[in-house]
Amino acid sequence: MGETRRKFSREFKIEAVRLVTEGGQTIAETARELGINANMLGRWKQLLTENGEQAFPGKGRMKPLEEEVRRLQRELKRVSQERDFLKKATAFFARENK
Repeated sequence: MGETRRKFSREFKIEAVRLVTEGGQTIAETARELGINANMLGRWKQLLTENGEQAFPGKGRMKPLEEEVRRLQRELKRVSQERDFLKKATAFFARENK
């Protein structure tokens, strides 16, 4: 069977990136010392650079803006369904009253 996937805390990721940015070591050297893949450390560095404090929300959670977009999409879908239902009901009663 395959290896189990290792999970790293937000603090570990931030500290690992700090070692690269402030420690003067390359990504490959730091990754080797920490026992992780250099590509993963490079990805963490990129995420932290792009997203700052909102990087690594953890445990499958999305960034706050992504959560808000998802919530608004669900609300739009619900409101659209209500509107469509009301259109059909209006058409039904308009035909019935003729």
